[in-house]
Amino acid sequence: MTPSESESAVVARLRTAGCVFAEDEARLLIAAADGPADLAAMVDRRVAGLPLEHVLGWAEFCGLRVIVGPGVFVPRRRSEFLVRQAIAGLASAAPGPIVLDLCCGCGAVGLAVATALARAEFHSAELYATDLDPGATAYARRNLAAIGGHVYEGDLYEPLPAGLRGRVDVLVVNAPYVPTSEIGLMPPEARLHEPLVALDGGPDGVGIHRRVAAQAPGWLAAGGRLLIETSDRQAPLTSAAMAAAGLTTSIATNDMLDATVVIGRLPA
Repeated sequence: MTPSESESAVVARLRTAGCVFAEDEARLLIAAADGPADLAAMVDRRVAGLPLEHVLGWAEFCGLRVIVGPGVFVPRRRSEFLVRQAIAGLASAAPGPIVLDLCCGCGAVGLAVATALARAEFHSAELYATDLDPGATAYARRNLAAIGGHVYEGDLYEPLPAGLRGRVDVLVVNAPYVPTSEIGLMPPEARLHEPLVALDGGPDGVGIHRRVAAQAPGWLAAGGRLLIETSDRQAPLTSAAMAAAGLTTSIATNDMLDATVVIGRLPA
């Protein structure tokens, strides 16, 4: 079988399985495979429903290759808007801002923020990240090792060092916000292959947002910001949770990415 015939065969299998971008996926799988047998195994896993990123072992996010694998939440492109909002708010910050990524998953958001700041002339961030899921923190440690990120395993702020209190300049959160009753409506790739703890946001999807917002003032520096990704439907509830904690709130949206971020600022 020639390379073109091989690609055509992979495309046909992927398209039959319902992959919308079969041609693009085929090229990625062929490039990643270590020979015909490995390619066949990878295609089998993809056809069986495993997310493409889990098959490849990486996801592209903000121009970075982020390591992921089975059982770990795959960073979505819409979360790039969360990163942009976090960076924009640090444009006038002093060198060495402290960034905290709660519910970090594989560490993609914190990695993208810290990497972008490191590329700026005067912004080298100090990055901390936490997640409740041991599988997620294992990947986060791999992704953040090269930039010296500190990864902690535990529930929200609980595992963080006490010395971080009152010093965080930007707190980014991509916590689960799908209402429990709507988990069954999610695409099979997500609900069957990603951890429930990374998807289920409670009865109205805002349960974790409320917990994050309530404790945020104790961790933020004066003038620090809390940014939470959510949906346009839930944004008012997330905003209300921040306001109840004493933060000044605003809502940013991006129609192209179908992204919504609620931003809360602690008074200076």
